[in-house]
Amino acid sequence: MIDYSVYMMRNPLKPEQPEKAYAKAQVNETWTIERFARHIADHNGVYSRGTVKGVLSDSCECLVEQLLCGNKIVLGELGTFSISLSSTGAASAKEFTAKNIKAVKILFHPGPDFENLIGRAEFNPVASRMAQTATLKAEKAGETIIDLAAAKTGTGSSSGDSGSTGTGGGNGDLDENPFG
Repeated sequence: MIDYSVYMMRNPLKPEQPEKAYAKAQVNETWTIERFARHIADHNGVYSRGTVKGVLSDSCECLVEQLLCGNKIVLGELGTFSISLSSTGAASAKEFTAKNIKAVKILFHPGPDFENLIGRAEFNPVASRMAQTATLKAEKAGETIIDLAAAKTGTGSSSGDSGSTGTGGGNGDLDENPFG
């Protein structure tokens, strides 16, 4: 089940247009490589957690090594890894040097098992993290009303009035591009 909250955002390519509502996935847990290795070992039963972790760790190290050699790595159903470069422009090709290159980015193109998970996904709407935090803070303070707009802007989260607790609304975390 994928928990999501809704937030309002303008299209950065068309800032003159009004904001629209977009979904943002809420992370339930962050798994370490150790936990993921244990999960894989528990599903297959043939290899120990240590063996699985070793294979995963060595795979990552070898993947980085080969990407830095300029190779593209195709890992079947998992997908394809390659690199792209970010650079500052030069007036001409003759003036361009390696010093113009500012970053090496890893590209991942999902394989067939990962291309489109929409058919297998289930969704559950939840309050944004900001709304959850504001609600918890109000509950601990014995308050029964929260101001979600103030919670989102950081100017306050609740009032002392009696009433019902509210949650929902947007999410101010904009670390994902809703347009791609």
